[in-house]
Amino acid sequence: MSGWLKIVGLGPGADTMITPEVSAALANATDVVGYIPYVNRVAARPGLVRHRSDNREEIHRAEHALQLALAGHRVVVVSSGDPGVFAMASAVFEALEAGDARWCDLEIQVLPGISAMLAASARAGAPLGHDFCCINLSDNLKPWQVIEKRLRLAAEADFAMAFYNPRSKARPSGFGRTLDVLRDVCEPGRLMIFARAVSTPEETIRVTTLAEAEPEMADMRTLVIVGSQSTRLIEREAGPLVYTPRSVVS
Repeated sequence: MSGWLKIVGLGPGADTMITPEVSAALANATDVVGYIPYVNRVAARPGLVRHRSDNREEIHRAEHALQLALAGHRVVVVSSGDPGVFAMASAVFEALEAGDARWCDLEIQVLPGISAMLAASARAGAPLGHDFCCINLSDNLKPWQVIEKRLRLAAEADFAMAFYNPRSKARPSGFGRTLDVLRDVCEPGRLMIFARAVSTPEETIRVTTLAEAEPEMADMRTLVIVGSQSTRLIEREAGPLVYTPRSVVS
């Protein structure tokens, strides 16, 4: 039987946010490959081999998955959220381009998932309702100077912004530097959303302003959204709603 490779997104956390297309791929797979906590989200069953690896082994993981597919296995590479948003789809294609020429003949598909960015935006209202950009704040694969330039230009262009990987134990000061850049460009009242562990039992949504934001409000399970100048807050008893209008007044 010919092997295949599907690169899928498991959504932000809740099983209800896994798409039927991804569920069907997992049901037909012989092998699941991915970062340890993501593979652990896939239930064990007879005939399925789960291959777990560390977070910084993306290229090795991708090569392993491609080799399994070449050997005739039905392989699913899992990411959280969407596989094309700071996740495994790009890593697989990097490995594909540089690796065994036979891998290019494999059946390969990318199956989208609900990203943390979109799940967090929906929980808060519609803060990404107009033009926005998405920035990974980790400097593991790019220098801080690149991150700072992109932050500054995005803020000056008045995009709403979604930030992945804002702060970790290995990078405790990075998000503080991000706030410093934003405060140099944006007004203090700029709305910010700290969405942690969206769609899981640990979910918290906190709405604040740039002036009140603190680095400790974010960790690696937090998706941060910064509004544009036009982003608005609707106060209500059931909880605030944040949205960015669809039109821009010139």
